[in-house]
Amino acid sequence: MNSSELVKQIEQKRSFLCVGLDSDLSLIPSKFRSEKDPIFAFNQAVIDATHPYAVAYKPNIAFYEAMGPRGWESLQKTMDYIPKDIFTIADAKRGDIGNTALKYAQTFFGPSSSGLNFDSITVAPYMGRDSVEPFLTFRDKWVILLALTSNIGSHDFQMTKSEDYMPLYERVMRTAMSWGSPEHLMFVIGATRSDFLQKVREIAPDNFFLVPGVGAQGGSLEDVAKYAMNSNVGLLVNSSRGIIYAGDDTSVSSAREAKKIQEEMDRYLDEYRK
Repeated sequence: MNSSELVKQIEQKRSFLCVGLDSDLSLIPSKFRSEKDPIFAFNQAVIDATHPYAVAYKPNIAFYEAMGPRGWESLQKTMDYIPKDIFTIADAKRGDIGNTALKYAQTFFGPSSSGLNFDSITVAPYMGRDSVEPFLTFRDKWVILLALTSNIGSHDFQMTKSEDYMPLYERVMRTAMSWGSPEHLMFVIGATRSDFLQKVREIAPDNFFLVPGVGAQGGSLEDVAKYAMNSNVGLLVNSSRGIIYAGDDTSVSSAREAKKIQEEMDRYLDEYRK
């Protein structure tokens, strides 16, 4: 999916909601556990409930890898079930060089090899350009680079300043922007860092941001829209637990929460879109 197709989805649904499929067997409602494939059955219910309001789905790959072959089967069936006009993100946070990076890219972008055909993947930038470039060689696929995350430990490295007083997260963003265009490169920006949202938008005025941390983690959707939206919206705001674990009746509770977020986003599209 290219940028114009993604923007079209946002405009049609009046939403920039990404639903995180962090599907955990120990947390899903008990009624799904009697199913042959409990994780897929749960994901199916979430997708059925939320697809009118969501423009993206983001399976957290760790939750599927932890289940071994059964998890990969659940992931494959989930990917096959997601409507084809909805953007998909492999939240895998891969990061390695050369042929290893290429194999990671083929895993998530290679329907002829792995069977999976995600639109994008999250990538860790620590190993530099040659760890990211193999992902960028795939046409109409996106790299979503970790930039400024919302976890407590982000201060350990991301805020470290060099001799020119530029924090590491900013150097990562400015350097990475020479590796790929805004048509193929996004950044992960945590919603709980609202005081930095305007700064990162100044650094990367045209790139999309994947923004976790709204909802259960306490981030403000209005702050994200106010300080980080651009003329193409430029945002995919993720909510995982707040939607998929909103209640035991997934069909009702997930739809209710997704619709609530979509309606708020609808207001902000008029108010804050540049």
